[in-house]
Amino acid sequence: MKLAESYINEAVGEWHITLPETDVVACEAKRASMGRRLLHMKFLHPLLVVCLLLLATTAHAGKVTIAAAADLKFAMDEIVATFKKTNPADEVEVIYGSSGKFYAQIQQGAPYDLYFSADIGFPRELVKAGFAASGVRPYAFGRIVLWSASLDASRMTLASLTDPKITRIAIANPKHAPYGKRAEEALRASGLWEKVEPKLVYGENIAHTAQFVQTGNAQVGIIALSLALNPELAGKGGYWLIPATLHEPLEQGFIITKRAEGNALAKRFADYMDSQAARAVMVRYGFVLPRDAAGK
Repeated sequence: MKLAESYINEAVGEWHITLPETDVVACEAKRASMGRRLLHMKFLHPLLVVCLLLLATTAHAGKVTIAAAADLKFAMDEIVATFKKTNPADEVEVIYGSSGKFYAQIQQGAPYDLYFSADIGFPRELVKAGFAASGVRPYAFGRIVLWSASLDASRMTLASLTDPKITRIAIANPKHAPYGKRAEEALRASGLWEKVEPKLVYGENIAHTAQFVQTGNAQVGIIALSLALNPELAGKGGYWLIPATLHEPLEQGFIITKRAEGNALAKRFADYMDSQAARAVMVRYGFVLPRDAAGK
């Protein structure tokens, strides 16, 4: 490569360097390459920030499995959906069923992080036995109703169940389902248990009981008000509210299980249940909130 030719312009006191053509081309190529790198870094930087944010979000994401009484099916689905709007990275799985069966499963090591029971007595027993990482939090009082998909239950009372035309009546199994136990109490308090017992069909939980009536396998059922108010059922039949004086209160409560003692998401979801958004959903599905019940 030729040496650069230089000269001194004494008039202005500056150095002027003249490069051979091949060197000029090489310099221009290097400058273009550097420009492309800088441009690439300009776009890469925001992408890097986004990636780091995603990694941070994922690192803080949690997972919980909730065992919930079947009467909560529609209300809890809405509450979880609302919670997820502000916690999109968290995973919340809800399993619905009988409060009594969940109670037994938790004692046997079932992998539940929170337990919502339609009978507050079950979580209280778990606290005593050392299966809880929190105290019991009351969250609602439930109500029971007569509901039918084929009859106008709004015009019925418990005495209507003795009608010979009604041959199949669905209630939840009183042995392990709180709503079934309250249904039995109401029928006994009305002096009707012996008369209607031969007509009874038993659901595994209150949602299963509602399915019996919804599908025509029972003409009428005693189900949770929270289920009767769901649009899916409300559009198919009416209901009659059974007086609360005929049975023991359906006081409901939940706990964080011992398994979830260090689960931050379990704690956050438990606190969310006391938020205005969650409380509004519960009220819309016919639950009486503890504070409201205390004021009555």
